Amino acid sequence: MSRSDRVLADAEAVLRRHSERGKSLTSRARERRNASIMRRLGRIAGAAFAIIIAAMIAGWFMPLGTGGVMIVLGLLLVTTLFFALLPGERAVSPDKLADTALTALPLKTEIWLENQRKALPAPAASLVDSIGVKLETLAPQLERLGEQDPAAHEIRRLLADHLPELVTGYQSIPAPLRREERNGRVPEKQLIEGLSVIDAEIGRMSEQLASGDLDKLATQNRFLELKYQEAKELGA
Repeated sequence: MSRSDRVLADAEAVLRRHSERGKSLTSRARERRNASIMRRLGRIAGAAFAIIIAAMIAGWFMPLGTGGVMIVLGLLLVTTLFFALLPGERAVSPDKLADTALTALPLKTEIWLENQRKALPAPAASLVDSIGVKLETLAPQLERLGEQDPAAHEIRRLLADHLPELVTGYQSIPAPLRREERNGRVPEKQLIEGLSVIDAEIGRMSEQLASGDLDKLATQNRFLELKYQEAKELGA
């Protein structure tokens, strides 16, 4: 069995072992959507309450009549439609990740990566779950880092540069060619190998942030320079 085949088999094993963790990632995405819905409902309820109170106060001074009631109902309808049609959670584009604040970068990366799930093969999707779990752990740790710290630069490069390039490079390849060998490489296997490396690297970064070994975190990133040469060539 070749190394690429072993990586593919290991990734499929990750899918089985981490199914519960994957459900956790999906649950967080669902919780964000539910929270957005609840915020909309709260705004609608607040606006409707304000309109009704204003109508009651106005009614104490002058009868509203049929016309006034229709105006109130019209305002309630317009307000409901306005808040219901407001865009919910904004879509995250990979080119915007580089401009995201460091503390918000793990969540934005997780949201973007979750939106790519349907376009990825099943073994890669399992690694997306694992990466999402690690990003959740990493997020509060970044509050202790300054934007100019060397470790912060390495984390930003990994999440805002290497990861999007790997995924978008794979997606740029026509679907029928993703499992065919190109220049001695199979795009799907390259994607899985790259995601495996990123998954392990995020875990290592989180461990070193926890231990306070920031110098080691910054210098060991040279390892990624070699690994991501292939990732950047994926969509070539």
